[in-house]
Order: sequence, then structure tokens, then C-alpha cells
Amino acid sequence: MPAWLSVLLKILAMFLVILVGWLARRRAYLTAETTRALSRFVVDLTMPALIVTQMLRTVDARALAADWYLPLLGAGVLVLGNGVGLLAAPLFARRGERNTFIFLAMVANWVYLPLPIVQTLYGDEGVRMLLLTNVGSQLVLWTLGVWSLRGGRPDISSLKNLVTNPGLIATAVGILIALIPATRQIVQLGDWIAGAAAPGPATAQAGIGPLILGALYSAVKLAGDMTVPLSLIMTGAQLGELDLADHRPSMPLTGVIAARLVFAPILAVAAGWAIGRIWAPIPEVPRMVTYIIACMPVAISCSLFTDRFGGDTSLAARGIFYSTLFSIFTVPLVLYVIQTLRL
Repeated sequence: MPAWLSVLLKILAMFLVILVGWLARRRAYLTAETTRALSRFVVDLTMPALIVTQMLRTVDARALAADWYLPLLGAGVLVLGNGVGLLAAPLFARRGERNTFIFLAMVANWVYLPLPIVQTLYGDEGVRMLLLTNVGSQLVLWTLGVWSLRGGRPDISSLKNLVTNPGLIATAVGILIALIPATRQIVQLGDWIAGAAAPGPATAQAGIGPLILGALYSAVKLAGDMTVPLSLIMTGAQLGELDLADHRPSMPLTGVIAARLVFAPILAVAAGWAIGRIWAPIPEVPRMVTYIIACMPVAISCSLFTDRFGGDTSLAARGIFYSTLFSIFTVPLVLYVIQTLRL
């Protein structure tokens, strides 16, 4: 099956789950407080659990040495988005709206939406690469992203949020544990305990200590496996509580959608092509993971950032909603073009 068709089917399935969250919020099955609690639960617990177990499953010294550049790709997607925002803002936004415009064009939903797509296309290898790009994306978000939203003024206090970010801490912890030689046996035991693998020689010879650690790994992985469905429901619930009273199209909204879903992916693909021509081709899986991130709509968290750091929250809310809606069509289209032209 072509990659673009797999992505289209996956996005349609994801959209239906997002719709469940949207309806649950609109019908008050989920309140504003439960939505925020769900968001904290995903960000602080299930996502770190997913990151740690994926690092344990897929990271070793050789893979880490080969994937050293992945945080740079994640950072590069946001930096390119920032460049798109800077170029497009004077064409679409008034002076008072430009900081928010640039921020929305810059910050794609680089984890929750691409995660199930990457998992479908590339399995554990793709998920590992996506989570490693997250390191660079977080660095740029809490520095250049916040500074752009504040009109170029550095905000040193935002660096505290970067240092205490659960995802970055989980990545560091997961990599350090993965480099311990005994970790592979623990993962195998955990998979056996969870019923995901047949018993092997290591299972019969395992002592009580490794078995307990295997059970702990299995429990953490089970928690991490909740991340994708919960994050989709959370996304729908957050979209359901956005104030979209003004549905009329506007130049800034049109510009945000075009910058995020069209111009930023084109620039990312062009940059990947140029790197391959001038320096060395980026391997297929990390290249495609980067392109998928670049295709993503405005991140759900952008409305929280505009509210906290002084942006246009109304524009952010509408940009999030409509870019997420239109991404159902644009993401498969961009991937179809990439696949057809072999970029």
C-alpha cells in the first residue's frame, strides 16, 4: 500500500477518535477541568512512560551514534517554520498580529498527531526517531518560539520549563538505562510477561530480580500505550472548548493555514533535497519522519502559549482548529507528491 494512502486512512481513523473527544467536550462528558487533568496526565505520565519504554526497546550505543543528528532535524523544522512566518506575516497580518502569526506558523503538532502515523509506517524505529527529534523541537520552542511570541524579547524564565520538561527528562533517563547491558533481557522478559513474545532461553534462566524488573517494564509500557488514544481524545476535547464564535475567514487565519500546511512543508522538503545534493542524503526514515512533522497542523498547546506570553488567543484557537481540520487532506497530498517525485 502506498505510504500516502496508509497515512490518509490513519488520519481518517485518528480524526474519528478526535471527533469523539470533541463531542465529549461539547456534550459536557468532559469538562474544562477534566480536559486539563487529562492533558496533565498525558504530558506528565503516559508520554514519559512511552518515551522511556521506546528508548529501552530501540536505543543502543550504535543507534545513538547513528542518530545523533535527529534533534537537529526537529529543531530545523521549527526554525524553518519561523522563517516562513517571518516572510508571510507582512502579507497576511497587521502589525499587532504578527508575533502570534509567526509563532503559529512555526509550531507544528510534532508529537501527538505524527506519532500514530510514524508508528504505522515505520514501527518502533520511526517512533524512536520521532521522540529524539522532540529534543530539538523542545529546545527551539522554549527559546526562539517564546521569544518570537514576545516580539523578540528573551524570556529567561521560560528556560526553567525546558529543563523541567517531562518529555526531555524521560528521554535522558530512557537513553541512560538503555545503555546498560542488562536492559535487553529486561525488555524481553517484559514482553513475555505482557504476552507479546514467546518464552525464550533467557526467560527460563531469569532470576527473581530480572522478572520483577520485567514486570515493572511491562507496567510502564502498558501506561505508555495509552498515550496515542488519550492524546487524540485530549486533542478533540481541547478543540471542543475553543471559542470559535467568529467563523468568518480572515487574512491572518488564511495565512496561518497556508504557512503551516503548505509553505512550511514545501520549504522542509526543499531543505531536505538541498542537504542531499550539497552534503549527503538524509536516510529515508528520518527524512520522512521530518517531512511528516513539517506537514502537521498548528500545535494544540499554542493557545496556552499565546494566553501565557501575550499573544492573540482568538487567532491561535481558530488556527489550531482549522489547520487540524484541513490537515486531513493536506498531509496525504504532500506525502503523495513526495512519494511520486521521489524527493
